[in-house]
Amino acid sequence: MKKIAIFLASMLWVLSFMAVPAMVGAQSDIFGIEYGSETGLGEQDPRQTAARIIRAGLGLLGIVAIVIVLWGGVLWMTAGGDTDKVATARKVLFSGIIGLIIILSAFAIAQFVLNQLLSATGTNV
Repeated sequence: MKKIAIFLASMLWVLSFMAVPAMVGAQSDIFGIEYGSETGLGEQDPRQTAARIIRAGLGLLGIVAIVIVLWGGVLWMTAGGDTDKVATARKVLFSGIIGLIIILSAFAIAQFVLNQLLSATGTNV
């Protein structure tokens, strides 16, 4: 009889922990969207935050590509007519331009997708 009482008490104890989150979730935001306001963090929508992070990352990559293009130009200008240095500078310049084209294409695609996603979900950036 004692084992049954201990078993029932432990089951009641476990079930009470399963019911507590449901009761608490009924009183507040169950998806955690308003978690920032309760903790003092930002209240911005996570989709907008993800969109801004993607845009900032692509912007930084664009800066790196422009620096590579400028470095290729500097190498070309300081080559002094040496064909090996000019060929190296041409490769760096060509690689920087290709990278810049890829980054701008990725930025355009990400901008389009994010705008469509945010407008479809009713969120404006």
